[in-house]
Amino acid sequence: MLKKHTFDEVTRFDLARKLPINWRYWTTLYLVDGMLIDSGCAHAAPELLAALANEPLTCIVNTHTHEDHIGANGELQSQRPGLEICAHPLALPVLADPRGKQSQQLYRRIFWGWPTPSQGKPVADGEIIETEHHCFRVIYTPGHSPDHICLYQPEQGWLFTGDLFVGGKERALRAGYDIWGIIASLKRIAGLPAARLFPGAAQVRENPQQELASKINYLEDLGGRVLELHRKGWGVQAIARVLCGGVMQIEWITLGHFTRRCLVLSYLGMNRE
Repeated sequence: MLKKHTFDEVTRFDLARKLPINWRYWTTLYLVDGMLIDSGCAHAAPELLAALANEPLTCIVNTHTHEDHIGANGELQSQRPGLEICAHPLALPVLADPRGKQSQQLYRRIFWGWPTPSQGKPVADGEIIETEHHCFRVIYTPGHSPDHICLYQPEQGWLFTGDLFVGGKERALRAGYDIWGIIASLKRIAGLPAARLFPGAAQVRENPQQELASKINYLEDLGGRVLELHRKGWGVQAIARVLCGGVMQIEWITLGHFTRRCLVLSYLGMNRE
């Protein structure tokens, strides 16, 4: 399934696999001035390729290597020889061998599928990626993944955040995520004079500074309460129940891979993949 929306010069695509249930796990990518920011999931790659058939692409930039963001890389690179894919240096081995370098739980295979291999080019922190009419600054933002980056276009105030910021107040986290790294990365982008924030999921934000500040405050406050209860001898499950509420649907869907427990463990520096 594919949905398309336009925000001035930026085109947004939302992709999801068609399933025999009334539930979708959408992933989001953007096309701006010939540059594709992420490429969705493998299950929806044919629809994306059809939607981009008449679009001139100059490059792909991957915000990180989770399979719902690199799913059409290989097909697009095969279809368009010489198409450059830019990503964090840590991302390149995963792009070249997604199956070998990145495990997938059952829910990830069902919703997104296995990406095909692609060849990437490393980009440095602070590097400028130029398109025909715009320049985008690369910002390293680890936490959601070690290879996560954001893109910022200062003249327009466009901020592409991948999965660093998608809004809401986290009550759960995936195994392997680094919540303190996420907070540090959010602080790094929060000071940018962004006029519009384009997330890797959820709605586009206008003038997002207040939402970024609120998110940082929420996560830091929650972390302080986790650490306080832990110092008092509380167990992880008890902390998760008191601070994060009851069992969430995503905990069942992911079979315990995305949970309140993982969020607490991440605050305690023990959230392993």
